[in-house]
Amino acid sequence: MRIAILLFDRFTALDAVGPYEVLSRLPETEVVFVGERTGPVTNEVGSLGLEVAATLDELPDPEVIVVPGGPGQTGQMTDGPVHEWLRCADATSVWTTSVCTGSLILAAAGLLKGRRAASHWLALDQLPSLGVQPSSGRVVSDGKYVTAAGVSSGIDMALTLAGRIAGDTFAQGIQLGIEYDPQPPYDAGAPDKAPAQVVAALRSMSRFILTGPHAA
Repeated sequence: MRIAILLFDRFTALDAVGPYEVLSRLPETEVVFVGERTGPVTNEVGSLGLEVAATLDELPDPEVIVVPGGPGQTGQMTDGPVHEWLRCADATSVWTTSVCTGSLILAAAGLLKGRRAASHWLALDQLPSLGVQPSSGRVVSDGKYVTAAGVSSGIDMALTLAGRIAGDTFAQGIQLGIEYDPQPPYDAGAPDKAPAQVVAALRSMSRFILTGPHAA
């Protein structure tokens, strides 16, 4: 099974690396970072790079597609090579997935029209204009489309997918192997749990958060 994780400039690292850590442990699986051109691609901060191993043309028909989000998502909303590849690959994929604002890219390519999808909570209000029903769920499934909320939820999405591909016991083994047992020091990981002042502060910074430190 071939799994393609899309990379683009200024992606969010955990959006791609979290699913990679889980899905790369599936049996008889090859996980490939794909992009418009081979070579290093840097994350939103610019200090971490991942290597694109195959161009979009070199991997036209993966069984699983993973689209991360990040500030660079805003540059992937217009039709072009990435959208063309997504539509072509989605025609034969078994699963098409996203993390965080990656769902906006899928939606802009026309793949989520009329479907339910998750995204980063600060970006959910952008989905309706793209013909998508927003959901505040951490992992949302609609047919073969599995979308995750913000950043860390990509691990949950990948474990969900691993369970459907290899069975619950195998997926639980992956979870145990990576010791994914979240016990954060704060219960502020969702807007309905975080203190009101924290939610307000994040909302006031939403443009910076969603477009990144290089925004004008």
